[in-house]
Amino acid sequence: MGQHYLTKLFAPRSVAVFGASDRNESVGAIVYRNLLNSFQGQVYGINLKRREIDGKPTFATIEEIHQEIDLAVIATPASTIAEIIEDCGKHNIQCAVVLSAGFSEIGAKGAALQKTVTDVAKIYGVRLLGPNCLGIMRPDIGLNATFYKGDALPGRLALVSQSGALCTAILDWAHPAGVGFSSVISIGVLADIDFGEVLDYLVSDPKTDSILLYIEGIHYARSFVSALRAAARVKPVIAVKAGRHLIGRKAAISHSGALVGADDVFDAALSRAGVVRVKTIAQMFTAAKALAYRHRSSGNRLAIVTNGGGPGAMAADQVADLDILLADLTPSTIEKLNSFLPPTWSHGNPVDIIGDATPERYRQAVELCMEDPAVDGVLVILTPQAMTHPEAVAEAVVQIANKYSKPLVSCWMGNTQISKGCQIFIQHGIPTFRTPEPAVDAFSYIAAYYQNQKLLMQTPGPLSQQHLEPDIEGARMLIESVLAEHRSVLNEVESKALLAAFHIPVAHTMIARSPNEALLLAEQFGFPVALKINSPDITHKTDAGGVKLGLDNAHAVRAGYNDIIADVKRNRPQAHIDGVAIEPMIRKPNGRELMIGVTHDPTFGPIITFSAGGVMVEIMSDRFVALPPLNTYLVRCLIARTNIAKLLGQFRHMPPIDRVALENVLLRVSEMVCELPWLKEMDINPLIVDEKGALAVDARVIVSHVPAFSAPYAHMAIYPYPSHLITHWQLPDGTDITIRPIRPEDAEIEQEFVRSLSEESRFFRFMTTIQELSPAMLARFTQIDYDREMALIAITKNIGRELQIGVARYAMNPDGESCEFAIVIADEWQRRGIGSRLMGCLMTAARTRGLKLMQGDILANNSNMLRLMEILEFTIKSSDEEPNIKKVQKFLNS
Repeated sequence: MGQHYLTKLFAPRSVAVFGASDRNESVGAIVYRNLLNSFQGQVYGINLKRREIDGKPTFATIEEIHQEIDLAVIATPASTIAEIIEDCGKHNIQCAVVLSAGFSEIGAKGAALQKTVTDVAKIYGVRLLGPNCLGIMRPDIGLNATFYKGDALPGRLALVSQSGALCTAILDWAHPAGVGFSSVISIGVLADIDFGEVLDYLVSDPKTDSILLYIEGIHYARSFVSALRAAARVKPVIAVKAGRHLIGRKAAISHSGALVGADDVFDAALSRAGVVRVKTIAQMFTAAKALAYRHRSSGNRLAIVTNGGGPGAMAADQVADLDILLADLTPSTIEKLNSFLPPTWSHGNPVDIIGDATPERYRQAVELCMEDPAVDGVLVILTPQAMTHPEAVAEAVVQIANKYSKPLVSCWMGNTQISKGCQIFIQHGIPTFRTPEPAVDAFSYIAAYYQNQKLLMQTPGPLSQQHLEPDIEGARMLIESVLAEHRSVLNEVESKALLAAFHIPVAHTMIARSPNEALLLAEQFGFPVALKINSPDITHKTDAGGVKLGLDNAHAVRAGYNDIIADVKRNRPQAHIDGVAIEPMIRKPNGRELMIGVTHDPTFGPIITFSAGGVMVEIMSDRFVALPPLNTYLVRCLIARTNIAKLLGQFRHMPPIDRVALENVLLRVSEMVCELPWLKEMDINPLIVDEKGALAVDARVIVSHVPAFSAPYAHMAIYPYPSHLITHWQLPDGTDITIRPIRPEDAEIEQEFVRSLSEESRFFRFMTTIQELSPAMLARFTQIDYDREMALIAITKNIGRELQIGVARYAMNPDGESCEFAIVIADEWQRRGIGSRLMGCLMTAARTRGLKLMQGDILANNSNMLRLMEILEFTIKSSDEEPNIKKVQKFLNS
């Protein structure tokens, strides 16, 4: 709500270079010369031994420079960094770029030195980029605080990378390719400033349209995902992550020292955050080109129009390799194509309009495909044959592209003959490629962006709002009793009791500790029954000889008990055995065996898994994961991604399963993950689902202790929608008011609210003249991350629809202990107590979040707001920098 705290890093007016040198190949010499040659601000060199470098005077210490310094760039040995940071802090330098290596990336000794540096930086309030990084570039102001021997063109892309070497390679490629950057940030080992904080700056940077990330690993999943979600709401974010396979993960850990989680979990996190993930650097720029295009897809069905069968087939093969589809053209479209295309055309998709295709034939074919409701985007391919006119066809295609909202991608194959046609596409901002494969890739990124934006829009709460509320307190007591006994593994009866507390249907189970007990229980259940070993040390019971199924008489039960005990002792002699679990034999002829699990990723915390179940789960390799919390939409997306999903509908003689029952189990598991931070691992395997419902036949749960004073949902990477903050209130005249956290679907009422404000109220809120919120501002205000900010809206009903009458919001400061706030009430609803009620709810939310201080800026002539601040006991002071601004603040524990 004020100037970003990293502004002096990204837009400094003056830079001091510690370790400036005249040794040509040294880091200090290169970075100093880069700044002298291009930076538009002041540059000061600091060198203990040299009084002059390259004809410019230098200084022995920072004390000799009697000017304000915004940014320090440090290229001295690692052992000197702590002292330099202390000097910077004493001279009010708030940001430093540490290029030097020799910290956590080299092992324990370097990690200890790194901690010393960061401790000093915290004492003096200095923010550090690096260490062991290439540095930072802002080409529009000539800032090249790197040791790269070259520069970058100005542009609208921001590149954020953990690898300095990769930055230099990309920069070397980008310059001749004409690709420009708003920023290039090499973040090194993330000792202080991390991905989340850099993204937080870039999301509000007007010079940045798209963000490119190279990721090796992360330290703080919550801040990373939170910042990603904030950025991806308003700007395309494209990511490459190293370490997709085990050998790559080992290399990434040794290089950056960051945690690297399982790749499918990382992929799920990026998708949920609205990010488009690519595998290579080339694909990164293909995606950036595609997402710079103004049109967005509403699906993944691609039509291909081509004048050559071979290129069309190549494009179709690429479609089959990706998560997109060849569109099935409607009969009406086929009929219309038949009316003007030669009889030898392909009569399907790809639409091969034959090598002698004229611009008019292209125009008609492309237009029909764009109009087809079964098509979400079109790829137009041209090969330079004797009868073709590449420029004229390009002009025709551009005219069509401007008429429709669907994305159109072009592929003009060749070089000399098609170059002018390609220039036409570039001039009109249409993605164009020289070969079919990257062109198909480009559409896949547009489709993935659309799909991931839908995932991003989901804001599920911790509870799924199903008819029966879970017995959370009973579940917690059960877990606490297990931990009190110094156990971490729940037995099958306890595990199923935990599931039952969340209304997941379970097969009734009891424990027998002798053959006779097994017989008595079998008689109570009724034959046939199933016996399973009860041991905290055995996960795969069948492999250990610990399962007997379909026992239909007393003799079989007693013999089965003895056989299980003997087999397990022989196969797993070290395992602790606590009797045998007995339950009715479940017979579901139409049942499908599935597995739902919970596991704990070292980076992203708890995740939910879904796959085929039974003994084939490892062999099938059909696991897909999702980050909680989940809602129905997210659950359906999770199920649809698996191969087993194809067997859940009508299959041979079996009717389709009860999908609602399956979805409800997954929603209940999400509730368990949200509300039970002790839950570290869980397998429901098998979960048998048929046309009549779902039943958890077996379950295994592992729990562990959590910090006694951890904040709610601190164990999760994505903060749930804070439904506990919803309150209801009534004005003295009987008007019902609801105060609740804002949701993405509130964009329309938020825009109407801002439009309805008087000019004075809008000016008081935004401190500038504004008529309505831009699309980017609207997304930023309504699609918030509830962990780092909060927006509470006051709504009432007006002719059957919601009417927003006020909003109060806070944004957390980087110290994690304070926040800035803003509030505005609709003009006709002022002086009715709504402002004080909203502020009270906002302060409660901030206090619950652990924030200690709330502060804000108010125009000095905003008398109504200042009066409210007095009522709420905020302290009010005049601003030293802006005489027309009042600074207000309140300690939340007072």
